[in-house]
Amino acid sequence: MAKIVPLISSGVAGPLGVLHLPRLWLKVSLESRGKLADGYPGIGKGYDMMVCNALGLDPEALKKFITNSRPTYPQFEDWVKQNAKHLDKATVQKLNLAIQGYIHDDATRDGILKANGIADASAVCPDAVNLNNLDDWYEFHQAELR
Repeated sequence: MAKIVPLISSGVAGPLGVLHLPRLWLKVSLESRGKLADGYPGIGKGYDMMVCNALGLDPEALKKFITNSRPTYPQFEDWVKQNAKHLDKATVQKLNLAIQGYIHDDATRDGILKANGIADASAVCPDAVNLNNLDDWYEFHQAELR
């Protein structure tokens, strides 16, 4: 069975306008089927928990819903609408700004750049969303295109 690198960026939002939510759905969906690439958590400590905490979603309930229901993305967003404790415009905007503004520590940034053969950190956007994209593309290349 193939393991899949989740290529939906944290910088992508669905109809609800919540950044990272589509990626969270994809990662948990893949994990629940044993298809998530090694090294990727279904629900990790970073953006995944930022989204759950900001919206007031129970991570275990989210995982259980996806595992048992195998929802499409719109079905997942319907579940989020029914289960989020905070889904108002101000909360979503604050969360989105936090996701866009998150910066990796130097060691993480340097590791991603080094793996990609990029020596000059000034040539790359410093935000975590774009560095994570670069990391995902590298992992996908290693798994599928080498």
